[in-house]
Amino acid sequence: MERTHYISSDIFTIEKLNQILIEDQKLQLSEEARANIVNCRDYLDKKMENQADPIYGINTGFGSLCNVKIDNENLSKLQENLMKSHACGTGEIVPEEIVKIMLLLKVKSLSYGNSGVQLETVERLIDFYNNDIIPVVYDQGSLGASGDLSPLAHLSLPLIGEGEVFYNGFRQPASKVLEQFGWEPITLKSKEGLALLNGTQFMSAYGSYVLLKSKKLSYLADVIGAISLEGFDGRIEPFNELIHFVRPHKGQIHTAQFFNEILEGSELISRAKEHVQDPYSFRCIPQVHGASKDAIDYVDRVFKTEINSVTDNPNIFYKDDLIVSGGNFHGQPLALALDFLGIALAELGSISERRTYQLISGLRGLPPFLVSDPGINSGFMIPQYTAASIVSQNKQLATPSSVDSIVSSNGQEDHVSMGANGATKALRIVNNLERILAIELMNATQALEFRRPAKSSEFIESFVSAYRDEVSFVDEDRILHYDIEKSIAFLNSFQIDLED
Repeated sequence: MERTHYISSDIFTIEKLNQILIEDQKLQLSEEARANIVNCRDYLDKKMENQADPIYGINTGFGSLCNVKIDNENLSKLQENLMKSHACGTGEIVPEEIVKIMLLLKVKSLSYGNSGVQLETVERLIDFYNNDIIPVVYDQGSLGASGDLSPLAHLSLPLIGEGEVFYNGFRQPASKVLEQFGWEPITLKSKEGLALLNGTQFMSAYGSYVLLKSKKLSYLADVIGAISLEGFDGRIEPFNELIHFVRPHKGQIHTAQFFNEILEGSELISRAKEHVQDPYSFRCIPQVHGASKDAIDYVDRVFKTEINSVTDNPNIFYKDDLIVSGGNFHGQPLALALDFLGIALAELGSISERRTYQLISGLRGLPPFLVSDPGINSGFMIPQYTAASIVSQNKQLATPSSVDSIVSSNGQEDHVSMGANGATKALRIVNNLERILAIELMNATQALEFRRPAKSSEFIESFVSAYRDEVSFVDEDRILHYDIEKSIAFLNSFQIDLED
């Protein structure tokens, strides 16, 4: 049964976005949103009938050309030229799933009735979304300040029959797809091009996508960390709630509680230990994983605000008879949050690799490199190299983008957020984290087998059993690339309830 999400003023969450994507829900404007859009456009049309004074972006040039007045008969051409001239993206093609989120978030932002767009423009964006017509967008070109101008230009070009789209598995001219559906290109009215190009939907879509993956990988980092703890014959005492209640960071408490829950009933964790303490990468899991959880929660709050906001310029307040030029397109809140998120994810990868290193070190009765007959077999020696390499790359990628700014538009746009660079880096970091955790999972499950016949908890044994259906125990050397890829696929396919 096809489900529909009605775009309205209701608060939109990252969890709701995830539900829409997983269920492949179709979009539709609520009556409230339709009225907002129509009333705002009607107000602007009446305003421009007798408007002699310049209003930025409506009857003026853009950026440092803001003082150049444009005649009313050229306002449509002005918007079309804006879209074409700003389509200067380069680099890699943005993943289709992220472009689809861009479409959804642009519709949401325009639905408040503060942007002056035509109803048919918004409905065409919804048509693209619902029919999986995905504009070709490039990941380089935005300064994250005047909105994501270049990426959003490429997102919007198909509205006027320009640019390219992915449809039915093929990259093709947008004009060809419009013809297939019998759609005429949109004739843009005053302000529309600027409403489409101004906005933070490139940063917001990347950030939302990374957040969804971050929440999942944060959960899996705990599960995999618990398997490593069992494989390393670690102690449960560092997860005692009394320790964490006297330093009550929310993420730290949550992490310790979760470990106690999923390890309940474990024969391994409850047996007597010869060693008094575990290394930090095990003992400080609540503190490190917990801090990353708290960072993810903060970033979630920032993006929840952003995806429920109007981020183009100028903003139209038709009930107050006001058109105000401001800076809601500036990506600074997102830029800082994306940098913070990247750092938090990089740290989850860093501590994961350290646990992998401990597991292969021949300690606590485990064979060197987790393989029988080491020497003739190298075992899990080199996957740790791979993890270390990726961790190092993440450290480089986690260097903040938001501390940089380059003047643009003849000095008119003299401070920019660079949040778009932060967004694309965050995606690389979260994908790298998935690979690092996949390598830890390989090592942790391998180590666990050397503890047999002792068993872990029912939860852990069930998780490991599902993994073993995809990746078998390593008896002797084989090409571990395939095991890594299968492990990544296993994590990628794993579903969690983000509402928990």
